[in-house]
Amino acid sequence: MTITVKGLHHVAWRCVDAEETRHFYEDILGLPLAHIIKADTVPSTGEEMPYVHIFFEFGDGSYIAFFDVNDGKGNTLHEDMPRWIPHFAMEVESREELLAKKKRLEEHGVDVIGVVDHHFIDSIYFFDPNGVRLEFTIRTEGEEYLDQARAKARASLDEWTRTKRGGSAHAVGATSKTTQNA
Repeated sequence: MTITVKGLHHVAWRCVDAEETRHFYEDILGLPLAHIIKADTVPSTGEEMPYVHIFFEFGDGSYIAFFDVNDGKGNTLHEDMPRWIPHFAMEVESREELLAKKKRLEEHGVDVIGVVDHHFIDSIYFFDPNGVRLEFTIRTEGEEYLDQARAKARASLDEWTRTKRGGSAHAVGATSKTTQNA
């Protein structure tokens, strides 16, 4: 398989307030505000909707971005969607940095879940002011483990699919620590 996609450029969400979002991502998380787009019309659709699109940069040059359309709604989810499913994970270099991020968030009054052991990464979870679930994570396994995981991934997904189509999807992985702690 040839991978032709270079990498992540940005993930975009809606926010309640651009300045509140800037404060959280820049002042608390330490991600610099790198770019802003202001417009009255959405270029891809032609829809009339004044907005500001703000970008915060990661060390690898990718971004997390937000749209403030001045409607006060922020990140909205389908009412049946579990709040833990949609999330954005950011990798840090070390356990020390992960714990420092946790401490900083808690010092700013942010509720933090974890450190959660996912058997190949350790993570902490929290919500931004817009209801976006965020994750800081560190890799805990090396290339050998990841190579084995890649080799087993398709067979494992096929098993999930067979079980899901033949019965309850909840039965698959119900006892898995990773599933429970996602």
